[in-house]
Amino acid sequence: MKEVEKGLSIDYREFDEFLDGISLSKSIQDPVARISLEEGRYRLQVGCKIGRLDVVNFVSAPSVRHNWIIDSGRGLIRPLPFDTPKLIEKILQGAAADNLVFADVIRISRWTGDGIEVEISEDVLEKANAKAETRELDNVVPGLKAELFAYQNHGVAWMLDTLKTTGGLILADEMGLGKTIQIIALFLLHPPSNQHPALIVCPTTLIANWCRELGKFSPSITYLVHRGSNRSGYYKDFMRSQVVITTYDTLTNDISAIIGVDWSYLVCDEAQAAKNPLSQRRRALARVPRKFTIPVTGTPVETSLLDLWSLTDLAIPGLLGPLENFSSLYPDSESGAADLAKVTDPVVLKRQVRDVANDLPERTDIELPIEMDEKGATEYERVRQEVLDEYGMAGQLVAVGQLSLFSAHAWLRAKNFLDPNWEESIELRKDPAYPLITRKMEVCLNILKEAFLTKKKVLIFATYNLCGDLICRASVQGGLPTAYWNKINGLTPQSDRQSIVDEFSKYDGPGVLILNPKAAGAGLNITCATIVIHYTQNWNPALEMQASARAHRRGQDQPVTVYKLFYQDTVEETMVQRSAWRVRLGNQAVPIDSTRDNQDFKNALSISPIK
Repeated sequence: MKEVEKGLSIDYREFDEFLDGISLSKSIQDPVARISLEEGRYRLQVGCKIGRLDVVNFVSAPSVRHNWIIDSGRGLIRPLPFDTPKLIEKILQGAAADNLVFADVIRISRWTGDGIEVEISEDVLEKANAKAETRELDNVVPGLKAELFAYQNHGVAWMLDTLKTTGGLILADEMGLGKTIQIIALFLLHPPSNQHPALIVCPTTLIANWCRELGKFSPSITYLVHRGSNRSGYYKDFMRSQVVITTYDTLTNDISAIIGVDWSYLVCDEAQAAKNPLSQRRRALARVPRKFTIPVTGTPVETSLLDLWSLTDLAIPGLLGPLENFSSLYPDSESGAADLAKVTDPVVLKRQVRDVANDLPERTDIELPIEMDEKGATEYERVRQEVLDEYGMAGQLVAVGQLSLFSAHAWLRAKNFLDPNWEESIELRKDPAYPLITRKMEVCLNILKEAFLTKKKVLIFATYNLCGDLICRASVQGGLPTAYWNKINGLTPQSDRQSIVDEFSKYDGPGVLILNPKAAGAGLNITCATIVIHYTQNWNPALEMQASARAHRRGQDQPVTVYKLFYQDTVEETMVQRSAWRVRLGNQAVPIDSTRDNQDFKNALSISPIK
């Protein structure tokens, strides 16, 4: 058959009907453009489907320029529409049929033109989590001063394979699974050089951690920190080491020097910092010349599908189309999220602790609904009616915020709810009409008392910083045993945070660390604690998940209990339901929290503790 192919024109109209015993069929076949993954490359072939005995197979043409296929089973040459090669040219838009990039694959998959069917083989769009399970490194990682867990090995192998075909990916493993060491292992297997260094961009709080991890796990890799008043403004100074570590703000300010280097990797740690596609830092990141891009985050996005567009387009530019067309392609709904997942799941590795770390101890989540006392319920209802009368349903966030603050404690007041950062300006106004120890506070103190008697350490997460002062004051009034007390919130200097954790961990006895989930819900390892209390609930389930992971993560060798304290028939109950709904969605790479916003807002503002 190969000899026959060689003797024929690419256009069936230019050869005779009978050739060396092979007949030319008079029936025109329906053409199919099929994309498959072969030897690490995406390849488009043109052909048609041939059926025999209820089995249908795809038979390809000799090339994408041919308009016929050979049906060897029947000794026939089957013609395709003569203009099929022209259609393929239109579909490819200049891309190489034998070496497509992933963005080409997705663009072609959206083909809606007449005249040809586009088919994508299953392995092309296989989910990253499933594909990673089948990947494994051939040997130990040279120069890595640690042994990878099995799932970390799979993750590194998957990244190596994926970067070859896509140029970018999102590493979104849950906190505690060791994303940093996976990136370091990747560097050792496919090293950056002084000529083409890797650029790591991260929040200021993680600079020291990257330096420590690189020095600990890969001492052979050279690195420098680009930050502060003494930093260089000359691009060649970046080319003195294999890795350059900087902050998002520094990169934005020094982008003119940074774009002078042809970087091997752009790694964006805590990449949610670049989720706003119109922000200066996101625009600066897009300008960085690089071969590979890896946004790293425990939460790919927090609120909307648009956030995922920003991170995905950073990792693989053009994959999800232009920003102005995104909302029409993928509306912010559950169906839109499902469609988007088909595209992003192959390039977003998002594994959870419970799925891959079977050696972690048990985690027990306990929801503790609390009935608000009569006086509190009456005041809650008054506040609810007042904010609805003042703002209506249009002011949902303001209304939810006020009700959430009252549910935390009746003594807390916001200076200005219309300020986007109102949570950071809470003041304490002691009101003799309401006791210090509320019903929720009482439940919290009971948990603390039992923990102290058994010499356990406790993390308390509270959205409002002053909650910590109230809980501490209530513990004295309630006569709790002596214990270590400290706090980390937005007012705690970055330089002091790790030392506070170290002090808390080394303390020989029970203790409490009161944390703001925004300030301390990421980047800290506090495995000495075995009890977690969510004293206030959060509208964003991702923050709560990150916060709980401070204790239930690698290094933890004791069972962990997570308590959620909330008032029944209040905005807090809706937040707990929202969080449970998000967990039920499972291990999805696509965020759909925003699809419930209107429903949850409406529910939160319609319920009342007044029976």
